[in-house]
Amino acid sequence: MQSSAQPPGRRPAPALVAVGHGSRDPRARATLARLLTRVRELRPGLDVRLAHIELNAPLLDDTLAALADEGREAVLVPLLLAPGHHVTHDLPAALAAVPGLRARAAEPLGPHPLLVEALADRLAEAGWTPADSASAATGVVLASAGSRDPRSAATLRRIGAALGERLGGVPVVAAYASAAAPTVPEAVAALTARGRHRVAVASCFTAPGLFAARAAAHAPWIAADPLGAHPALARLVLHRYDGAARARTLHPATPARELAAI
Repeated sequence: MQSSAQPPGRRPAPALVAVGHGSRDPRARATLARLLTRVRELRPGLDVRLAHIELNAPLLDDTLAALADEGREAVLVPLLLAPGHHVTHDLPAALAAVPGLRARAAEPLGPHPLLVEALADRLAEAGWTPADSASAATGVVLASAGSRDPRSAATLRRIGAALGERLGGVPVVAAYASAAAPTVPEAVAALTARGRHRVAVASCFTAPGLFAARAAAHAPWIAADPLGAHPALARLVLHRYDGAARARTLHPATPARELAAI
């Protein structure tokens, strides 16, 4: 990829603010830091910053205030897999609180083929083989955090369908750690009822945390690690950044309704 360095006299590229949820698990922040190291390696010279909605520093509000003080522009890339309250409410609210900042938010990471690539690779690392893809006894539960927003469940179903296709037609059932059904145990039971007795859990989480650990604990066979610093996820972060940066000239105080429609 080309460097983001600008010719003399040109404004610098907008800062990429990668927005994680935040977690009490100390591995989460370290994992996201490694992911952003990969992003910087792919795009030398780009200002890449990590921010969190809650629980971990730096918090998103502080990061946006600092960017406004510096007179910078920004693109927020949510390190979240699907639309939900954080994407449609928390990010627009954070931007509205800093009206002098020229910024906009990118789409969440899913659905996208690069995400599916990372999910399939994590399953392979956990022990999934081509023979498992050909077996009539295998199935996959795609575990994610969950949301009351129906668009979130629709997105996870699309991701699951694409993952199943990549695995050669293996049935994939989306399941949730909170706020939505089915749960991981319910999805495992549903696959077992269909004769799929070797059920793997694919971790649709960007980093370790309570929900990811709970989902893995319910795996009757193998459980994949969270996506973490997978190279495909780093490329996807930049893809979302580029799409938002190209969409239009950045405007101050992007209306919440516009961001909610992304």
